[in-house]
Amino acid sequence: MNILKGRIIKGIAGFYYVKTGNGVIECRARGKFRIDNIKPIVGDIVDIATLNNIDGYIIKIYPRKNELARPLVSNVDQAVIVFSIINPKINKLLLDKMIVVALLNDIEPIICINKIDLCRREDYEEILNIYSRIGYRAFPISYVTKAGIKELKDELSGKTSFFSGPSGVGKSSIINSLQSEFSVQTGELSERISRGKHTTRCVELIPLNNGGFVLDTPGFTSLNVDVDIENLKYYFAEFEQFQKNCRFSTCIHENEPCCSVKKAVEEGLINKDRYLNYLILLKELRKNQKRRN
Repeated sequence: MNILKGRIIKGIAGFYYVKTGNGVIECRARGKFRIDNIKPIVGDIVDIATLNNIDGYIIKIYPRKNELARPLVSNVDQAVIVFSIINPKINKLLLDKMIVVALLNDIEPIICINKIDLCRREDYEEILNIYSRIGYRAFPISYVTKAGIKELKDELSGKTSFFSGPSGVGKSSIINSLQSEFSVQTGELSERISRGKHTTRCVELIPLNNGGFVLDTPGFTSLNVDVDIENLKYYFAEFEQFQKNCRFSTCIHENEPCCSVKKAVEEGLINKDRYLNYLILLKELRKNQKRRN
């Protein structure tokens, strides 16, 4: 009996495919996990027991760095948040929501603006500059011309990266562009409803030849931000240098007097759209709080 350490890269109907130093081994989970109400998920680091390096059993699941519910995956380092500049048009509120959700889960966001071959340079440069000035890595991408693909792949080296974004923005096509042997299924955008067809069938870790992994996932159409109202401000990085000068230490930069963040917005030092999205998220948090109470 060999004990090997590996990582679950795919799970289907109770079978788990674990990438180890001896190759990918098909495994089932020991019954003790059911008794303890623990279910292995894609991304888990595990120990397996095997006799033949063909099949085996998961005997240990190591502590998870993080765990996402949709899709169900663990130990993600980076969220590659993909939006298209047009067709469909970028939804800045959803983009900011996704950034907050990534940060809440200890995941570093990377922003990709796709389909730049369909517009002028100035149409997407302003958006990229907003986020790069804050400190986020932001890339212009075209899976058609391959612009930005090499730079993005370099950012994925040695990391586990989670691709997220609305349907139809080209997530699977970008992943296919990362290396020639990929064959992630893609679908054409429905011209009638401008909504992508759901083509991603299961959660799977796909190894990159530079040592990283990527996940292709169904596109998000809505996200709930689960954070205390008074803490939301800490997930808007551009507020940090100004909020220490607010009159009140509890200031949430909404209606309080002598708020340095609001002043920075008025002076153009903080992007107004980002600030307005922050206020929308505050309102959503209040609604959710009332619903729970």
